Amino acid sequence: MDLTERQNEALTELINIGYGRAAAALSELTGRRIALEVPKVAVHPIQRVREALGEVLQGEVASVHQVFSGPVSGNALLLLDQDAAVLLNSLLLNSPLHAGRLRAAEREALTEVGNIVLNACLGVFGNLLQVQVTFAVPRLDVESVEGVLQSISVRSQELQYALMVHTRFSVRDSDIQGYLVIILGITSFSRLLQELDKWEKRQLQC
Repeated sequence: MDLTERQNEALTELINIGYGRAAAALSELTGRRIALEVPKVAVHPIQRVREALGEVLQGEVASVHQVFSGPVSGNALLLLDQDAAVLLNSLLLNSPLHAGRLRAAEREALTEVGNIVLNACLGVFGNLLQVQVTFAVPRLDVESVEGVLQSISVRSQELQYALMVHTRFSVRDSDIQGYLVIILGITSFSRLLQELDKWEKRQLQC
């Protein structure tokens, strides 16, 4: 199932709105100017997402995972490789850069970053598409991409698709890349496309 060009543009616009809100919230929280960019949005079957992420994220990754429910329900993840996660935390917390695994304070900070980004994007989906979305408490995991996706997909027998958003954080002249992944069952994905089409029509009528 592929997006039309118009659907892709509309979806990119919605995510950009969410990222604008997330960047403003992160800037206010940290006292630093933070920008979030969306270079590319793609839709893949869940099996292809494993391959696509495996090509750009090697080894263990830090993932902030949030379950959401409503007329459109699924799993949202923000994924960064370990080096990017440590660098982002160093810039946000104004702390010395170090090698190795994330420390407890850094895990907490990264979970909050993920919470802000995921809530902003999913909140925009809910508000602009006029569907109610509720969120579970986010959690942070550090494991392989395969492990992250396997723990999600085994819970559902429904055919699943994923919106994969190449994400760029700009903090203090540093360019940190990560990925936002929204995993939806076929029912929720079809509903999302229906609501996206309705939103497009409302925009044309304005």
